[in-house]
Amino acid sequence: MIDVNIMQDASEVIPYDNPKIPLYIQTRYLSTYPDMRALCHWHDEIEFIYILSGKMYYEINGKKVLLNEKDCIMVNARQMHYGSSVQKQECEFLCILFHPSLLSASRLLYQDYVLPVIESRTPEYLLWESNTQKKRDVTGFLTHIAHLKESAVSGYELEVIGALHALWRRIYGYCQSLFPTDSGQESSDIALSKTMVSYIYQHYSDKITLDEIATSGNVCRSKCCAIFRRYLQQSPIDFLNAYRLRVSSSLLKNTELDITQIALSCGFNHLSYFSKLFLRYYGCTPSQYRKS
Repeated sequence: MIDVNIMQDASEVIPYDNPKIPLYIQTRYLSTYPDMRALCHWHDEIEFIYILSGKMYYEINGKKVLLNEKDCIMVNARQMHYGSSVQKQECEFLCILFHPSLLSASRLLYQDYVLPVIESRTPEYLLWESNTQKKRDVTGFLTHIAHLKESAVSGYELEVIGALHALWRRIYGYCQSLFPTDSGQESSDIALSKTMVSYIYQHYSDKITLDEIATSGNVCRSKCCAIFRRYLQQSPIDFLNAYRLRVSSSLLKNTELDITQIALSCGFNHLSYFSKLFLRYYGCTPSQYRKS
């Protein structure tokens, strides 16, 4: 769960630690995200989150999980997810992402042990809460990987990839019993939610309506609202406005455009409405945000 570029299809572009190696290892704080909430997104990478202190909510395909201190979660590839604060409390967490291609040195091993996990509809995620041997194994690998990154020894990535192979052997074992099918209707609704979220990301600057968002997913208004409520915990219009405000905050920080221009470019036709929503979302006016 990282604050990076979102493509028009709402997939995420991961800022790898080394552009040549599809690997990201960072310790982050939830307070670095606007409103202490990440954007809804998905990506091809496997993602691990290990809570170092505090707690956070984590949503995966509409399923809300509370992560407490020392809890750990793995999000499978291409799953829609985001994290958010618990009553605005700070949370420090270790985030490790890697592209499955790092495990593809042997084509046969990749086909037998990696593809069954990332191409299956299950598991969407794996969660380790209680103090079990499984949890100690997983968090031990994650901590070791973080220490390798901190050491900055030349070629540390080789050891990281070795640790990921050992970790993946355990992940595959945990997943074997989960490979049977899940609900076809649920999978269809998740796909629809991605389509409609992608439409919002592509057309947020236009004067789009609830009907147009629903039409992009080829569903009726009530079905559209039900899908957003289930998988994003927001109405379609609230989600649209939240994304518009996220873009506007970036423009306020990084451009010299005046506030009216920013409001219009983000799809708000009235400056007063934009300012009212901005104050509600960020706790300050657009001009105060820019000055700070």
